[in-house]
Amino acid sequence: MIATGLRIDPRWPEPAVRPRVKICGITRPDLADAAVAAGADMIGLVHFPPSPRHLPLEEAAAVADRVRGRAMTVALTVDADDATLDALMRTVRPDAVQLHGKESPERVRALAERYGRPMAKALGVASAADLAAAADYDGALLVLDAKPPKDADRPGGHGVSFDWSVLDALPPDTLYMLSGGLTPETVAAALRTARPYAVDVSSGVETDRLKDPAKMAAFVAAVATRG
Repeated sequence: MIATGLRIDPRWPEPAVRPRVKICGITRPDLADAAVAAGADMIGLVHFPPSPRHLPLEEAAAVADRVRGRAMTVALTVDADDATLDALMRTVRPDAVQLHGKESPERVRALAERYGRPMAKALGVASAADLAAAADYDGALLVLDAKPPKDADRPGGHGVSFDWSVLDALPPDTLYMLSGGLTPETVAAALRTARPYAVDVSSGVETDRLKDPAKMAAFVAAVATRG
């Protein structure tokens, strides 16, 4: 078991010298190759139709198969029902699942048991008070993201960061993934304030909503040097 302030599934990769890097919203096999070449530890595949980065199951499977054994594949869903998740797990065979909706702690634990995969649970953060629910998700890797705008049609930070200093409210040594508003230019500053187990980036390494190989490489390099 990984030592942490809040217990997480030990099937997540061990902490490394630099934070682990997850590049989310990969939409093509060649861009998955570029992400791995850049040094990404995890590849995020979005299965949520309202998202501009949504992948149908067969396309997601092609991307997952491209990097299998070279990077951890993480399937992102939002309040998906069992039938949707059954098809996702059967077709895509991800290494882990990221739950980005209003899934309860009980639902997260049930899915971890049902599928035998480690779970990540996203929490929207605007203040330290939003971290109060963290302990309820014991066992899942927390993905701490900015709260979406009030009129948003989908969850997530929408490329906006939050006040990283509020993370001081977490128990010491808590392993979490930091998301929201990270770019090659901002991630070093984030890492000077926060001490995440991993960082999660999507729109911050894109050009015209496609992953940009140069930006992905610059992002991983910025994480490695921490500014």
